[in-house]
Amino acid sequence: MTMLLDLAKEFKKKLITDNPVFEHSLHNKRIALVFFENSTRTRFSFELAARHLGAGTLNFMASSSSVSKGETLSDTIKNLEAMQVDAFVLRHPSSGAADLITGITSKTVINAGDGSHEHPTQALLDIFTLREYFGRIEGLKVIIIGDVLHSRVARSNIYGLLASGAQVGICSPVTLIPPDASRLGVSLFNNLDQAIAWADTAIVLRLQLERATGGYLPSLEEYSVHYGLTDERLERIQKHLLVLHPGPINREIEISNNVADRIQPPGYSKSMLLEQVTNGVAVRMAVLRTLLAH
Repeated sequence: MTMLLDLAKEFKKKLITDNPVFEHSLHNKRIALVFFENSTRTRFSFELAARHLGAGTLNFMASSSSVSKGETLSDTIKNLEAMQVDAFVLRHPSSGAADLITGITSKTVINAGDGSHEHPTQALLDIFTLREYFGRIEGLKVIIIGDVLHSRVARSNIYGLLASGAQVGICSPVTLIPPDASRLGVSLFNNLDQAIAWADTAIVLRLQLERATGGYLPSLEEYSVHYGLTDERLERIQKHLLVLHPGPINREIEISNNVADRIQPPGYSKSMLLEQVTNGVAVRMAVLRTLLAH
């Protein structure tokens, strides 16, 4: 992981210059972006990352493909492989979809999010963002707030952060805590004030709004009152808190407008939401270069 983060750091230096000059180590590669779910940040950042490295991309959208006529995931992948693509970046609503595809293709498969299972490159960019800001990961106290039960982002971050030496806590309504949480090596909080007082930084998860009507939550309003990250809550602990969010955000539900938009002091928090987007391109460049440049 350290090697990927160091490489991403070099790519970011080029990204933020006025006239970036990138290598073209993937100029002979073709990457299929196979997205069965809507995406803005992940899909576009992978596409930009590939183009910065000189690779060609094929954009696959399930709604306008033969999937709408009943084609299976396996047949879709086999047909794209027959077009001589070199790698698949896969986003799919079913957990385990990426593992399934690795069993039917010899090409590189990159998991861009599968169901509620994992989202590895999101965790990498979050860890990169924290390392860049704090200068380290080891010893940091990171609180993950929200719907951990259904979050692929949370699971990948927990694994990556713990492996990097951070302390990880989760704060969530009891209905949205995974049943295996006690075996994940994390601290459990159900009081948000106590959680953010403990933490150095918070990763706020998107509340999947359908959960409010699925029996997991009494109401969005009650969730916001008890688990929404607001200026008032941060002022009560009078402590600087770095705030991350994988996006898209539900404003005034899991996070207030002021907290989401505060990128400069003064205040008790600093938002890294847009920084994460920039970092996502750099991290995905590092992943593609590492896996495909040969």
